[in-house]
Amino acid sequence: MLKIINLNVVFGTGAARNHAVKNVSLEIEKGKSFGLIGESGCGKSTVLNCITGLLGCWTGEIRIDGRPQKIKRELSFYRNVQMVFQDPYGSLHPRHTIDRTLTEPVAIHGLGDANHRVGKVLDEVGLGNRFRFRYPHQLSGGQRQRVAIARALILEPEIILLDEPTSALDVSIQAEVLNLLKQVQKKRTLTYFLVSHDLAVVSHMCSAIAVMNQGAVVEHLTQKQLKEGDIQQPYTLQLMAASRRFGRGFDW
Repeated sequence: MLKIINLNVVFGTGAARNHAVKNVSLEIEKGKSFGLIGESGCGKSTVLNCITGLLGCWTGEIRIDGRPQKIKRELSFYRNVQMVFQDPYGSLHPRHTIDRTLTEPVAIHGLGDANHRVGKVLDEVGLGNRFRFRYPHQLSGGQRQRVAIARALILEPEIILLDEPTSALDVSIQAEVLNLLKQVQKKRTLTYFLVSHDLAVVSHMCSAIAVMNQGAVVEHLTQKQLKEGDIQQPYTLQLMAASRRFGRGFDW
């Protein structure tokens, strides 16, 4: 469903040149979850921004369902690929009701039947119509992220890009949001591409994982290998050790 071949991103020139993404290649099967992990600044979100079309200074190849993508995307691309951002406090317009936030993409893509679509998707994320005409400041962080998930789902895409979707939430809420994402994925047969620095989140969500360090993918793992500690690269072992030191286990 999603394939990346030799993706490279370079910012700046001369002494300021930064090769942020170096020959990254990966592929995700339809209906599966793929995790890209690494420390902050390693290039994970840059890869996401290339996929979404938010960043145009890349070389290589990005294919969606076998179709190569140009730097500038067509409107149909955004119907099929949606994103849930990291910060639920910053990704929703503070002066728009939840209803407006959800009906706007329906209008942009000319889908029609917005009233039914909004009610259906709010039920699906566990909020319901009672939240429909509230503003973001009237919601908790977990509720805002559920709205962000609803906004991604309302166009009925096949691919959801997840940029650290729970890192800004309280630990008590994180598992609820992750379990919601898994339920929705199973129901809709969605393909997930999850970016995170949290090994516990990735091991819970993803069947295949790539480890990124200083712009390059240094190791590919299965979920089973990660949970059993069947790891070859020292950098991945360091990530696992750091996760355990901070109390982030692998049993959800």
